[in-house]
Amino acid sequence: MSGISRGRWYATGLLCVALGMTGRDAGAQARCQVQRPVPALVVPLGAAPSRLDTDPKSPPWAGAATAQISRDCSRQISYQDLQTEVRAFWTQHDLYLLFTNPYRTLNLFLPAQGAGDRDRLWDRDVVEMFLGADWGNIRQYREFEIAPTGDHVDLAIDLARQHYDQAWSSGWETAARIDQAARVWFAAARIPLTAVSASPVTDGTRWRINLYRIDGEGPDSLRRFLCWQPTCVVNQDPNHVPEAFGTLVFSKGATPGGKR
Repeated sequence: MSGISRGRWYATGLLCVALGMTGRDAGAQARCQVQRPVPALVVPLGAAPSRLDTDPKSPPWAGAATAQISRDCSRQISYQDLQTEVRAFWTQHDLYLLFTNPYRTLNLFLPAQGAGDRDRLWDRDVVEMFLGADWGNIRQYREFEIAPTGDHVDLAIDLARQHYDQAWSSGWETAARIDQAARVWFAAARIPLTAVSASPVTDGTRWRINLYRIDGEGPDSLRRFLCWQPTCVVNQDPNHVPEAFGTLVFSKGATPGGKR
């Protein structure tokens, strides 16, 4: 979510008022604490598939690492009915990710734009991937977003200068589909490794990562902002908090579950 267009963040107390919560319910809105040490997602080396597939049961995703997104970015809340599974693996040239997103309702930009970047996807349902390889300047990273309709956007972020470059192009490939009968939507990405790092990626390479999902209708105070690694901030965009990002580890060996 591009912070350049968002400033509508609520303190915990104001959010509780907006939601009509008091007492025990309001206590559930308490600010979370950033997990330390930050989690690591260990992704295995796989074979490049012939096409980008959104079916998590298909062979390319069988040996992938998995991560779950169910926690609120800022508060001590878990959305179990919306728990999102992310599968990930890498090849010599690309990083592959697949999001499986159960939903209550869909909040979409219609009609779908199709080709090219679509601005402000973060104002509707979307999944987001933030990746950075510069450990010397953690405020520079890449942002990738995919909507249920297949619309997408990629940006080069320089947070220190509040610069969100949407003209930048990663050369990535995306796919998405909605299974209305199962009430699940899927989003897949193939991200060139060179779009994130000029240095070669090999066994043991570490990047910085966070994974997000934005869900629901209405103003931001009523929508759901889910993080793989909660950033636990209030009164600001909860996504662009690079000091709270987790770690992505590239491995040539199989790593069940992908966690470390």
